[in-house]
Amino acid sequence: MPDLTTAPDAEILMAQPRGFCAGVDRAIEIVERALARFGAPIYVRHEIVHNAYVVADLRRKGAVFVHELDEVPAGATVIFSAHGVSKDVRADAAARGLNVFDATCPLVTKVHVEVGKMRTEGCEIVMIGHRGHPEVEGTMGQAEGGMLLVESVADVAGLLVADPARLAYVTQTTLSVDETLEIVAALKARFPLIREPKKQDICYATQNRQDAVKFMAPQVDVVIVVGSPNSSNSNRLRELAARLGVPAYMVDAPEQVRPEWVAGKRRIGLTAGASAPEELAQSIVARLRELGAGHVRALQGIEENMAFPLPRGLQATLPVGVTA
Repeated sequence: MPDLTTAPDAEILMAQPRGFCAGVDRAIEIVERALARFGAPIYVRHEIVHNAYVVADLRRKGAVFVHELDEVPAGATVIFSAHGVSKDVRADAAARGLNVFDATCPLVTKVHVEVGKMRTEGCEIVMIGHRGHPEVEGTMGQAEGGMLLVESVADVAGLLVADPARLAYVTQTTLSVDETLEIVAALKARFPLIREPKKQDICYATQNRQDAVKFMAPQVDVVIVVGSPNSSNSNRLRELAARLGVPAYMVDAPEQVRPEWVAGKRRIGLTAGASAPEELAQSIVARLRELGAGHVRALQGIEENMAFPLPRGLQATLPVGVTA
């Protein structure tokens, strides 16, 4: 029977930064503070962030996750997820008298504001993003028409625009930085007058975590990404490591780590998507130690200190976990 443990001197290299970003921290805290202030149930439209571990934890505390607002009782408290919502969803919530707290990441809101300004100025807008992702649906829902979606360089060739001289683009915040640059280059080649955002829409956390994987990948034999299958930024980390020539796997529970992935490996790289909590990453470390890995070494990287304010009505409430 083959030995499925790591090499005798195997170590785990931890990417820096990894795990929660400021927008995810804020979104989770909004749900926890709402539960502390108003009591269960608190309704959340879509998953607050794309991580099964986080969603299960909040569900145990009294959060109820729904697909659409018609599942929320009239007058109840509802939270919009970190991915943002369309103008129609906001209007529907107001019409039904729901008590709304908005957990949209401020960096997603920035893109929404850009869309509104560009449309006011008469621009048709190309959105670079993944079809069906809640962030894309929310951003494209900031305008009544005048928006086109592209997912790849190939899509650019098929674009039919009203006026190439009045064209702009925005992007989903959690995309592959390198692939997005390729799409932007294709857009500029075909539409030289296309307007771009004043500052790139891909968020700092996505950029930093991808840079950390680029730094880590040449030093390891395999990369494990902590993240859920529906997490865009986590998927991009796994894809990036694979493109760099390193076997890469994504897990969101320790039991998903398969011994054959690390059998005989000397250096195992570990990172976590922006919606994956550190305690989950540490549970993966514990699993790797069961499989023979010994020393854990933190790699150098950017120290993030970004923080976003909470919505009015939740800033001065009881400490999280404390009830009256």
